[in-house]
Amino acid sequence: MMRRSHVLSALILLGASAAAFAQAPSLAARASATQGAAGPAPGETLSQSYRGSQSSNWEYQKVAPFKVFDNLYYVGPGSVSVWLLTTTDGLILFDTAQEPLVDHVVDSIRKVGFDPKNIRYILLSHGHLDHFGGAGKIKALSGARVGVLEEDWKLIEAFYMNKGRGNRDPGVPFSRDLVLKEGDTVTLGKTQIKVYHHPGHTAGSPSYEFTVYDNGRPHRALLFGGPGQRNGVEGGTQFLNTIRRLKKEFADLEVPIHVHSWLTTYPDPRGGTVFEPAQKLAQRKPGEPHPFVINAEWRRWLDVAEAGTIKYIEQEKAKAKPQSN
Repeated sequence: MMRRSHVLSALILLGASAAAFAQAPSLAARASATQGAAGPAPGETLSQSYRGSQSSNWEYQKVAPFKVFDNLYYVGPGSVSVWLLTTTDGLILFDTAQEPLVDHVVDSIRKVGFDPKNIRYILLSHGHLDHFGGAGKIKALSGARVGVLEEDWKLIEAFYMNKGRGNRDPGVPFSRDLVLKEGDTVTLGKTQIKVYHHPGHTAGSPSYEFTVYDNGRPHRALLFGGPGQRNGVEGGTQFLNTIRRLKKEFADLEVPIHVHSWLTTYPDPRGGTVFEPAQKLAQRKPGEPHPFVINAEWRRWLDVAEAGTIKYIEQEKAKAKPQSN
């Protein structure tokens, strides 16, 4: 349980985050020539800017962390989501971002009042570097177990065998650890996280179901590991099956948690999945609904993703057809 000083600190940080969001346009006017425009480009939402015009502006990416629910905090940079789940027996981190932003994640955990050394699990959303690049460093700091599904352990291992590709900083390498599978439950203290296999973005994309609390009121949450389809007809078909499974098994989901603030394949209708609702959260009055509890928006997003994936598969099949002379 957080001490009172930690609660006050988190509230102050949340207010600071909201103020920073509100100041984004004025920051753009004061941006230096070397950093480029320190704000969204024309036509961009704030969340979109982190993966768009400001994707390589590392200072811009270092957003202030904030509390979302009683037991869930946002501690990532702007471009890729990193979520901290607190339990009675330690911390669980979902994803880690990548260099040069891993120290920012560690610092953000401290700023919301927790010790990174108390991280017990690092659960990865999938095997792409922007999500796992900091796992080795944070594992060395905390001794945490690192978990992902078998298929994506293979992706991570393949990356470290060819870590020079693309001149991307691979971070601190780490070895295969916790191999998760469909139906597993990760338990820490009184918190249980159910693991699902939801392929399509990668062959081993997992999702994690758990409970979040808003002033003690429980809500069903799911961190969905695959933000959009990839890899042609095979990946598209996997993703379509995943979306249809989500529509069947998670139609009543209250809190969808995404792995990017801006979903490039199927953008969130709110303008982003993190910072736009965070602005509303910072201004929320007692008795008002929680802006991250969005069942209707979740169902609409699934409809858009299903229709888009069907179109994607059709396009990929057309590409594969031999061209007649």
